[in-house]
Amino acid sequence: MARVLVTGGAGYIGSYVVKLLGEIGHDIVVYDNLSTGHRWAVLYGELVVADLSDYRTLCDVFSSFKPDAVMHFAASIIVPESVERPLKYYKNNLSNSINLLEMMDKFSVPYMVFSSTAAVYGIPKEVPVREDAPLEAINPYGYSKVAVERILADYSNANKGFRYVSLRYFNVAGADEDARIGQLSPEATHLITRAVKTALGEFDKLEIYGTDYPTKDGTGVRDYIYIGDLAKAHIYALDYLFKGGKSDVFNCGYGHGYSVKEVVEVVKEVTGVDFPVVEADRRPGDPAELIADSTKLKERLGWQPQHDNLSFIVETAWRWEKKLKEKGIV
Repeated sequence: MARVLVTGGAGYIGSYVVKLLGEIGHDIVVYDNLSTGHRWAVLYGELVVADLSDYRTLCDVFSSFKPDAVMHFAASIIVPESVERPLKYYKNNLSNSINLLEMMDKFSVPYMVFSSTAAVYGIPKEVPVREDAPLEAINPYGYSKVAVERILADYSNANKGFRYVSLRYFNVAGADEDARIGQLSPEATHLITRAVKTALGEFDKLEIYGTDYPTKDGTGVRDYIYIGDLAKAHIYALDYLFKGGKSDVFNCGYGHGYSVKEVVEVVKEVTGVDFPVVEADRRPGDPAELIADSTKLKERLGWQPQHDNLSFIVETAWRWEKKLKEKGIV
């Protein structure tokens, strides 16, 4: 078993990967400033509460823990906020990633699994999107991820002892099947989370942004991947690197999509609540359709989705949100 440092491991996706790493038996240190993460979400390993800009603490962790690999989730991820506060996004997503890589270089840590995003593609010209599609991000969040991917490639080329995997997420959704961990965001922007919260009465209505797209029903189409299947891709990526795999990037999605209206209907069916839905104008920069070509992930890493079922994904989100409400956490 390996020693794995997980930055951002108290957050939504990072905590689920920590759960899988712990179940396998890896030795884990979670490094998280808890700006959006939570102590209770760290089910395995030791939690160090600090920021990646804290050079002394970061150095102490590398010196004492001596990680074999780093899994890097610590990033700011809200697209509208990135437009309003670009410096925050470049400092946290870009500068802090450089701090982390410098520490990996200092202590000769050879492997990184990087949490990236489909936002690097911007508005793709071809769908499904392949990994070799042009990287044409359209907001500071996407730009910051493109920049880190470029740095990873350059550093890997310059340092033959370093290899990485960058996983480009499409629309991640759902929660732990046992409702132990999940997304906790009072100002949720993700459609499924927002819809489920509306069904619970936390919002008075659900807004659909754009009904005139060139899609089957006029609403945007997205590739929704269950959090558990995405987390498993990280485990495969880590094993791939340990077994000598070359630096690479992989899309994480199911290869097909659901429209906003289809998601709303599934949420209503699962929850049994016919909540109000109103139509609104398009949001700037939203592509009509965003679907992953995940062939490479399946062929190179042997990944196979286990929960490619929208009703299942919504059911896990519903159980999680109900648990939060019962505990008075909204």
